[in-house]
Amino acid sequence: IQATSFSGTSLLTLFYLSLFFFAGDITQKGYEKKRAKLLAAYIPQTQTPGPGADSSPSPDAGPSASTRQHRSHRSGGARDERYRSDIHTEAVQAALAKHKEEKMPMPMPTKRRSAFVQSPMDNCTPPDTSSASEDEGSLRRRQAAVSAVLAQTLQNSEFWINRSIQGSSTSSSASSTLSHGDSSKSHNHIHSQNQTNVLADVLAHTRIGTETHTLSKNSFLKPIAYINVYMPVNSRVSTKIQQLLNTLKRPKRPPLSEFFLDDAEQIVEVPQPDPNTPRPEGRQIIPVKGEPLGVVSNWPPALQAALARWGATQAKSPALTALDITGKPLYTLTYGKLWSRSLKLAYTLLNKLGTKNEPVLKPGDRVALVYPNSDPGMFWVAFYGCLLAEVIPVPIEVPLSQKDAGNQQIGFLLGSCGISLALTSEVCLKGLPKTPSGEILQFKGWPRLRWVVTDTKYLTKPSKDWQPHIPTANSDTAYIEYKASKEGTVMGVAVSKISMLTHCQALTQACNYCEGETLVNVLDFKKDMGLWHGVLTSVMNRIHTISVPYSVMKACPLSWVQRVNVSKARVALVKCRDLHWAMMAHRDQKDINLSSLRMLIVADGANPWSVSSCDAFLNVFQSHGLKPEVICPCASSTEAMTVAIRSNSATKAILSMGGLSHGVIRVNTEDKNSALTVQDVGHVMPGALMCIVKPDGPPMLCKTDEIGEIVLNSRAGGTMYYGLPGVTKNTFEVIPVNSGGTPIGEIPFTRTGLLGFVGPGSLVFVVGKTEGLLLVSGRRHNADDLVATALAVEPIKTVYRGRIAVFSVMVFYDERIVMVAEQRPDASEEDSFQWMSRVLQAIDSIHQVGLYCLALVPANTLPKTPLGGIHMCETKQRFLEGSLHPCNILMCPHTCVTNLPKPRQKQPVGPASIMVGNLVAGKRIAQAAGRELGLIEDQDLSRKHQFLSEALQWRAQSDPDHVLYILLNAKVTVSTATCLQLHKRAEKITAALLERGGINTGDNVVLLYPPGIDLIASFYGCLYAGCIPVTVRPPHLQNLSATLPTVRMIIDVSKAACILTTQTLMKTLRSKEAAASVNVKTWPTIIDTDDLPRKRPPHIYKPPTAEMLAYLDFSVSTTGMLTGVKISHAAVSALCRSIKLQCELYSSRQVAICLDPYCGLGFVLWCLSSVYSGHQSILIPPMELESSLPLWLSTLSQYKIRDTFCSYSVMELCTKGLGTQTEALKMRGVNLSCVRSCVVVAEERPRLALTQSFSKLFKDLGLSPRAVSTAFGSRVNLAICLQGTTGPDPSTVYVDMKSLRHDRVRLVERGAPQSLPLMESGTILPGVRVIIVNPETKGPLGDSHLGEIWVNSPHNASGYYTIYGEESLQADHFNTRLSFGEPHTLWARTGYLGFVRRTELLDASGDRHDALFVVGYLDETLELRGLRYHPIDIETSVSRAHRSIAESAVFTWTNLLVVVAELSGSEQEALDLVPLVTNVVLEEHHLIVGVVVIVDPGVIPINSRGEKQRMHLRDSFLADQLDPIYVAYNM
Repeated sequence: IQATSFSGTSLLTLFYLSLFFFAGDITQKGYEKKRAKLLAAYIPQTQTPGPGADSSPSPDAGPSASTRQHRSHRSGGARDERYRSDIHTEAVQAALAKHKEEKMPMPMPTKRRSAFVQSPMDNCTPPDTSSASEDEGSLRRRQAAVSAVLAQTLQNSEFWINRSIQGSSTSSSASSTLSHGDSSKSHNHIHSQNQTNVLADVLAHTRIGTETHTLSKNSFLKPIAYINVYMPVNSRVSTKIQQLLNTLKRPKRPPLSEFFLDDAEQIVEVPQPDPNTPRPEGRQIIPVKGEPLGVVSNWPPALQAALARWGATQAKSPALTALDITGKPLYTLTYGKLWSRSLKLAYTLLNKLGTKNEPVLKPGDRVALVYPNSDPGMFWVAFYGCLLAEVIPVPIEVPLSQKDAGNQQIGFLLGSCGISLALTSEVCLKGLPKTPSGEILQFKGWPRLRWVVTDTKYLTKPSKDWQPHIPTANSDTAYIEYKASKEGTVMGVAVSKISMLTHCQALTQACNYCEGETLVNVLDFKKDMGLWHGVLTSVMNRIHTISVPYSVMKACPLSWVQRVNVSKARVALVKCRDLHWAMMAHRDQKDINLSSLRMLIVADGANPWSVSSCDAFLNVFQSHGLKPEVICPCASSTEAMTVAIRSNSATKAILSMGGLSHGVIRVNTEDKNSALTVQDVGHVMPGALMCIVKPDGPPMLCKTDEIGEIVLNSRAGGTMYYGLPGVTKNTFEVIPVNSGGTPIGEIPFTRTGLLGFVGPGSLVFVVGKTEGLLLVSGRRHNADDLVATALAVEPIKTVYRGRIAVFSVMVFYDERIVMVAEQRPDASEEDSFQWMSRVLQAIDSIHQVGLYCLALVPANTLPKTPLGGIHMCETKQRFLEGSLHPCNILMCPHTCVTNLPKPRQKQPVGPASIMVGNLVAGKRIAQAAGRELGLIEDQDLSRKHQFLSEALQWRAQSDPDHVLYILLNAKVTVSTATCLQLHKRAEKITAALLERGGINTGDNVVLLYPPGIDLIASFYGCLYAGCIPVTVRPPHLQNLSATLPTVRMIIDVSKAACILTTQTLMKTLRSKEAAASVNVKTWPTIIDTDDLPRKRPPHIYKPPTAEMLAYLDFSVSTTGMLTGVKISHAAVSALCRSIKLQCELYSSRQVAICLDPYCGLGFVLWCLSSVYSGHQSILIPPMELESSLPLWLSTLSQYKIRDTFCSYSVMELCTKGLGTQTEALKMRGVNLSCVRSCVVVAEERPRLALTQSFSKLFKDLGLSPRAVSTAFGSRVNLAICLQGTTGPDPSTVYVDMKSLRHDRVRLVERGAPQSLPLMESGTILPGVRVIIVNPETKGPLGDSHLGEIWVNSPHNASGYYTIYGEESLQADHFNTRLSFGEPHTLWARTGYLGFVRRTELLDASGDRHDALFVVGYLDETLELRGLRYHPIDIETSVSRAHRSIAESAVFTWTNLLVVVAELSGSEQEALDLVPLVTNVVLEEHHLIVGVVVIVDPGVIPINSRGEKQRMHLRDSFLADQLDPIYVAYNM
């Protein structure tokens, strides 16, 4: 935009146009048309870049060729590239290129520099922050002090536009974040993008000004004056919000059918099926048989028999070679040694652990085997020793520390198997964690274990007459293999002796194993393929196994290839990871020869992404003698053991990913970007029968073109989950049924957990696992597929390849996909954010599913499995409980959540219709009244009390020495005031006013005092002089810059002629520090009342009529609005009389007041009530509690106070500070049994949780549970409800929150879901009438209907004090009439929503009691999705989301919900809160959070009454003055 030519008028027009659009007065189409027309003149025509434009690379063009080449040579982190696929990378790049044309800048999260979390890596360097954030930090500091009114903003539009163009580093960096590709396009794009951003900035500034001037549509109060000074806002926050809005305007893919009907019960609607969804069309599948299991004449009757045979006949034949850490052979175990040592161990276990009569172990007992991966020899001996002793071995991982991921679950396995003995080696035992006394640590959740060392020197040679019992293989359990479920539970799969033997036979037949072959095993020998091939089948066939441990692979990735080369191995057992590691390191070795290999068994070959690993490995090593048919991927599961293994050349299928997500096989022909290439895993195992059944619901047979779970019937599989018969039935005893639901036979099948189909030639294809299945909106996605897509997003310099976890969490009735990855220590914020943004787009394009959350955590912080993989369940658990500590996070709820209830459409209903409806329903009009004020008995007293000034004079004459006030402070030094002292002090102040101030009758005088007796005396001094007092809270001496402008504003708005104050405060007002915030030269006359001469005024003023003004009451509302209301003498007398009647106040009574005395009921109780009623008031300034917390409670006890008044902030201070000290207080003699009524004075919904906590905590000090109650007042009437001495206790009801959002009240039982407890706001005062009214139609509502509370009372305020006297405004809020029903009564509108409910309780007059329930302030409610939300309800949910959320506040900005949470824990927890806050608001309130702001404790502004100042918070956030720890913009 050409800023120089952009006129103020055009900007103003643009501003109003935006205003009309956001108010809903014009459509979006009309708005955009008018805006485009207005801006056409100011947007310069963009030049087509000339030939030279391409020569200079743009800042966001992709990495140069040289850097790309350099990167390809760099090894990647853990070097786990199992998901790598060039085809897939091309597809992802193509998908991202599509986005390039239509991309919108995503707002980058804002992070405080200190919030970076250091990685625990030793060589970790602190992450580099982008220069943008640094510039913005200095920019923010420079502009923190800038302030001007809206007019200046409009005049200075040129400056602001220029500043937006030059200084908004975020907008430019954010717009370049997603740019890549050729420079001419990005140049063009940046140019147009910057124009949009500049405009967004301008609009944002203007809109902030507007927001502070106008309230929501339902707002009924116009601002009289604002406490906030208008700020031209730093563009950082506003631009990001504009960008966020832009990303939300993008056309979404067609939403799924709405999940809920807009009904009170929210009935779940069955989504309508999409007619274009692909469906299976094939015939029903026929079970597939493997080849028959061959019969061999010399086959051993049991596996132990095979070992016995080789131990006797081939004693010198090598059985196992173990490698040291460098990859060189450490020792070789022969079959002879293996047999003799196993025999010794079997003998020792059975005969030497206990006594002859009481052996510790007997056949059939379970024993844990705890051996490290570096010591296969000890494990082999222990395993075969257990088989010979006929005890059941349960191999588990070595526990390294109490914090091991999944350690507790291993304890569950040991418990379910009834294990009390663990075998281990001496070296391993020494390495186990110990207690200080040297005993082995008792791990959490583990049973108590006896540890037995199995090293040869501790074993006993068997006696000559002892022989092991080797029966023919039967159905008894041989060993138990552990397996972790999707939920993280660890279960033991029992394998019978016959299954173990049959499985070895089937593997021998499928792999053609021969005697004397050499096998290299890289897998874990304790379980799965590593155990089945490398420990069991190898012994069956006298194979020489060379075991390559994980530690060797980490140090030398090529070690297994070297072993194959050196020992001319015939078979190798590996995972895709090992293929990649070997490829990465192969350049170091030229003379490797793999021609001896006849089988390279790939254990995780069932993973669809193994295709590229196998192909790439073949490409590299074919020149080293590797034959293509040698590569043998296989499919297996712990329950069914080996399912299939390939023994010839590969068959591949290219499938449509869209089809797969619907569980259907479709060959991909159209969009190659969303294709999945899968390879076969060969034929089903010999002797097995296989079916494909539906993965969920009854095991119904699939059709031939349908994806389902593979189920297997075979003698060579697991038999049960040991000790868990219930779970066993669902997995090991499945009988498939046909489409009619009839079982296909009686043979039980076992679920394998593998998803796949049978291809041509009965070849088995696997496309994923049930544990990695994510079911989102009825479509299936595979976790591994999503990982592969993420890793195909270049450049991958941000995260480690092998450290990505993908899982789903259940939020709002559907699964939501979460991806967590470990970030490299050297990745910058910009790089991370760019990579994350592009991953979101790639997954969205290729898989047609949105990621709900993408989080990056510091390196080495994700929980690991023993062999270095990511522990998925533990990661998910940490994510859900908020202990993952991410360093970067992106939430995308707007894209993912498509099942929100329909927005509410309000139906216009007239007031007459509502009234008739209530009559028909038999509901009375919702109104209630306090008792009659009645006539005062003593007419003489009545005359004296017409004016408070006269009441004080009368008391000074009739009872001069009666103490009216006692003021206490933290040092408990007491100052008192008798009636006469107060009168005399007031006279002195009157004399000073008339002399020094030159005051005229009716002038306004500001009283600027700390809470005390001076304030009261000054008030009556003003009344004596005929002036109108205005009480103002003095500025905070430590925070003048924030508090003094408020004081100045009230002085200016009230047109004060004079200021009465103390000497100290007078010096403060004229100090240099004050001059920095306000103009100190223009103060009105300041009179210091500390040392006044003893003078009496010539006369004391008496008002001619009671309707004259007594004082002005100024207060800042929670919406940030400063309002002054006029209180007449008649209202003062009526209010004091009403309180006197309600609380039964008279001269001999004492009342303790711990309130701020500056406005509302607090001021009335502090300054007026005692003079009227004659009771003694003990005054405790709340700020004194900061230095002496027990002051208030000990005063109640010491003076035996029956009635006390306090604020919520005082109650919270006592609850948090003294809650744990009740015993100490009791020792000091504090006793609260005297307290009959403790009233919390507030202008809000009663805080039930706080009052209940207070009652429970101090019950031990004698506080009655019935004592605590609340009062309620508003601007138009300072006291509407006050729980007095008579009348029933306040009642509590539970209302349905869903109905409340629809402005309906539905009572529910306690504990009902979505219920909200509400407490009655106290008994309605005498002389007060309230009615519940529809705020829009102004018609009365029925009982238990939510509406605005209107009040009629002799102590209503007379109107707003305005400089220009807006009569219409006063008439509307102070003298308004119902539109229907009772049109003659004048009512005042409180601006609060509530309802009246007739209870079963009786009031003092014997009638049924009408209870008034206050729900919330109308101006604070949030209108979202057509529903009305109360901020406090959302804040309550947010505060429950995580233990570290100290306080929270919510507000809306341009239809986005913003949540601000105060973090009480460490800063590394900041990002944990973002998903938890988003989840809880979505679950409980059906709202999507737009922005989550994490701040320090104490940032949310709270006024003296303990109420949150949400609009101040909003203005501070938009003016970038919060210094947040983290700001997350949810996409």
